[in-house]
Amino acid sequence: MAGRALQLDLWRAHRSQRPYPVRPTIETTPPRSCAHSAQKQAPHRLRFKSVHLEAFGHALPAEATTSEQIEAELADVYADLGLSIGRLELMSGIRERRFWPTGTLPSEVARRAAEDALARCEIDRDRIGMLIHASVCRDFLEPASASVVHNALGLSAHCCAFDLSNACLGFANALSVVARAIEAGDIEAALVVAGEDGGPLVRQTLRHLRQQTKVTRKELKLAYASLTIGSGAAACVVTRADLSRVSRRLVGGVSLAATNHVELCRGQASGEDGPLMQTDSEKLLHAGNQLAERTWAEFQRELGWSADSNLGVITHQVGAAHRKLLLETLGLDREADFPTVEWLGNIGSVSLPITFDLADREGFFSPGQRVALLGIGSGLHCVMLGVEI
Repeated sequence: MAGRALQLDLWRAHRSQRPYPVRPTIETTPPRSCAHSAQKQAPHRLRFKSVHLEAFGHALPAEATTSEQIEAELADVYADLGLSIGRLELMSGIRERRFWPTGTLPSEVARRAAEDALARCEIDRDRIGMLIHASVCRDFLEPASASVVHNALGLSAHCCAFDLSNACLGFANALSVVARAIEAGDIEAALVVAGEDGGPLVRQTLRHLRQQTKVTRKELKLAYASLTIGSGAAACVVTRADLSRVSRRLVGGVSLAATNHVELCRGQASGEDGPLMQTDSEKLLHAGNQLAERTWAEFQRELGWSADSNLGVITHQVGAAHRKLLLETLGLDREADFPTVEWLGNIGSVSLPITFDLADREGFFSPGQRVALLGIGSGLHCVMLGVEI
């Protein structure tokens, strides 16, 4: 206690010798009740005038693993439950997904995607003032995987770098963060990267199911979403308008949360063998769809957009049923969307940027077209961003 008192005395003496400014008194009012606040709270809005999505890049594993191959490893479990192979593809619409070779680090594939994006634009990497690594997967707890990518790309010491993770919405959130920094004039260019590897999750899920003495239908159902996960990496160079050589402008967007559904999907480390995840897919499907419907209404009001024939759509692709229900609920034409889930599976945070990049390279968009990026992530959160091509 005496030592603590001495520290306080020294701190007071030191403070008394320095001309600290006096802070003004801030008058406060009692907080409103949560229920009242929820009724009045406006959605999180994003508006940008001078932000361009200069170039996208991506990387995908070379070899594919089919749903039938995955189910073949559960032959005994299926036999005990009276199930037949083909169920996974039938329920999810996913024919195959891809995995990186064992031991591949998220930072390495994120770097590959970044090099792809940088090669497709004329932005000097010395002008990049912010790097965000935005995937669920990371190399290690610390330092940030962004630090590894920063070093590998040879970015400037003046370029800040950090990780941002928010389930499947990390990349969309990161785009919002760097866009705000560019719009505010803090930086003139930024790089968002992400590297996802679903291999460890799928392998550990299969191992866990096979090791159980008796797997129930409920346990298998909670594990199904984990078997739809794939791998990929994505990157996007974001710039100030006057530096851009493309007309692809990030207009803005909105986000909403429904965290009362936070328990519907939870992934956690299970030891050295890999992670495990439990997902109530049916409840998550409907809760996420309801949140998307509310967010879509706010998105249309905020940007003044409508679901007309000139609107293109890129969705975070979880499964065929999810895509179908989402487009129907929002009143969007299925032809306006570019599907990839059948052969990529659910690739987490990189689903939106990879699908956008593939659609762009295929000439799916038209000059002057508006494109809505629709993201939903466990938690639950929903982010919708508008892009003018």
